[in-house]
Amino acid sequence: MPAAGQGPAVLLRPLSTLTDEHGLITRRRAVDAGYDDRDLRRLVQRGHWVPLRRGVYAVREHWDDLDPYRGQPLLRIRAASGALRCEHVLSHDSSSIVQETGAPDPSRALVHVTRPKTHGDAVRSGVKHHLAPYLPGEVMVVDGLRVLDLARTAMDMAREHGLVAGVAVCDQALRRGVTRAQLRETRSRMWCWPGSRCMDAAIDLADRGAESWLESEARVFVAGLGIGRPETQLGLTDGLRTVWCDMHVRRHVFEVDGMVKYAGEDDWQSAGEVLRLEKERQDFVTGFKLGVTRLTAHDLRRGRAAAEARARREYDDTCARFGTDLSDLAPYRVTRRR
Repeated sequence: MPAAGQGPAVLLRPLSTLTDEHGLITRRRAVDAGYDDRDLRRLVQRGHWVPLRRGVYAVREHWDDLDPYRGQPLLRIRAASGALRCEHVLSHDSSSIVQETGAPDPSRALVHVTRPKTHGDAVRSGVKHHLAPYLPGEVMVVDGLRVLDLARTAMDMAREHGLVAGVAVCDQALRRGVTRAQLRETRSRMWCWPGSRCMDAAIDLADRGAESWLESEARVFVAGLGIGRPETQLGLTDGLRTVWCDMHVRRHVFEVDGMVKYAGEDDWQSAGEVLRLEKERQDFVTGFKLGVTRLTAHDLRRGRAAAEARARREYDDTCARFGTDLSDLAPYRVTRRR
């Protein structure tokens, strides 16, 4: 046991004896390795360890190396689930994060668990406990964590966060092989639960063509413009080049611009090169007498009113210039994506 004032010495003890396979350190394991509570407080105060739950830590270097929207939330979920002593299954945002179908704000999301025996919904120490029944067949084990399946998670996300979250997780569920009939079957078992209309709307609007949360969010935005139901993944080819557009309504295309698009797929691509290629791509699309509206996360959230006015204006301009009929594009359309 180190003497008082020998705080740095505790860092010399091998971390391999403390961390589990995910990089978590429990107080019990630390005490067994010779640490005392003073050591633990000192390590946290000096920033060497990150407290994730009471009595559960991660080494700062390991924590900082994790992605803040995937790795860090997942580690928080593991820490909370491991610390709970009650019967539970991960649900809502936590289930969605574990299964990589997203959440409105993974970096700040509460840990969500559903319990068959609890006294109503309550938030305790960063964990939201939901009182709700579930079938044994709805429970899956993903990377060692018990979670509710994708269909149930999609319905829970719609009830918890609204239409955008419900559509986004339904979209990803369809991409993973869940059928619309399975979504409706899960919904039917929740017929008297709050959020019924939102669940129904999310199932109706769900589309496996959406490739990201932002694309799903943009499709809800476009559907709300009142110009028609957007269709995903419009493929166009001239025989030499094939381009896929995120979605379209008649002759107007809506492209969703996230940071990944402009980061470049390869390390050698500079920001300028990525922008040049995207400009060439848009010129190719508009060459088929199609209008284009580009949408960003800012447009869909903070700048929504201005984005709605711009999108309607650009859509009306496309209809005035090119009409709405798509029959002339039949020779150039690709109907199935590889």
